[in-house]
Amino acid sequence: MSKVSVLVVDDATFIRDLVKKSLRDHFPGIQIEEAVNGRKALQMLTRQPVDLILCDWEMPEMSGLELLSWCREQDAHKITPFIMVTSRGDKDNVVQAIQAGVSDFIGKPFSSEQLITKVKKALSRAGKLQALAASAPPKMLSTGAFANDSLSALTGGKADGVKPAATPAVQAASGFAKPTASKSAAPNPNSGRGQGQLRLPGGTMSCVIKALSLKEALLVVKRSEVLPQVLESAVLDLEQGEAAETARLNGYLHAVAAFEPKPDSEWLQLTFRFVDSDPQKLDYLSRLIARGTVQKHFSPGA
Repeated sequence: MSKVSVLVVDDATFIRDLVKKSLRDHFPGIQIEEAVNGRKALQMLTRQPVDLILCDWEMPEMSGLELLSWCREQDAHKITPFIMVTSRGDKDNVVQAIQAGVSDFIGKPFSSEQLITKVKKALSRAGKLQALAASAPPKMLSTGAFANDSLSALTGGKADGVKPAATPAVQAASGFAKPTASKSAAPNPNSGRGQGQLRLPGGTMSCVIKALSLKEALLVVKRSEVLPQVLESAVLDLEQGEAAETARLNGYLHAVAAFEPKPDSEWLQLTFRFVDSDPQKLDYLSRLIARGTVQKHFSPGA
């Protein structure tokens, strides 16, 4: 029996690795291919078909939307499930993708559970979920990993685990958002450095930008009941400048530490590593650093 194959397309190595690990943990019989952008994915798809495509929207050389449009023009890929993995959720973008033939969306940041639910739904609709279960090692079948979900569980609004607060969230893997009404931030332990919103799979946190480089940002957040996790994917909505211009930057939490030298510290210090390779975003970060509103360099341990 031929294996069920998935193509993971993203220019960020960390995101591809995160997706691959989640798929392999839940679907041990799955075959995974990967591509660093839409152009590479197109070349792969001309040689062999796949059963599912998980694709980022914003990538160099060829975007996810361009790849989707190409797929829907090819007889071999007209009905291949295509899930857009993105933080762009503006109405116009969603309509654009639907018109191009997208099968589903999953917003960045996402949890492993959210990803697996979307994949199950897509493979079930394509009639591939049973084939995937059949290709799994026998010991996995007894664990319930491939237990049949009801159609309502797979397609219900809450089944994918996306909380209402995080849903605007399919927003913005690239580019800049229109200014939004600024929210009142928590007390600022390092005022004057800029502020933003950190979107995690479990919700959104206001943050202070303590320092910034082209590779990472040092953030300070108020401690809450849900603690941020190391290696958790996230999106940083970074507001700077008089016009409150906002850039949305994809990344992950590299380190989490107490901001104050005591066990009950009210504040946490997060090291947020960027995974975007979009020149527009790098240019934006360079301008922020040059503007002097944040430090040019910092030591994560500082």
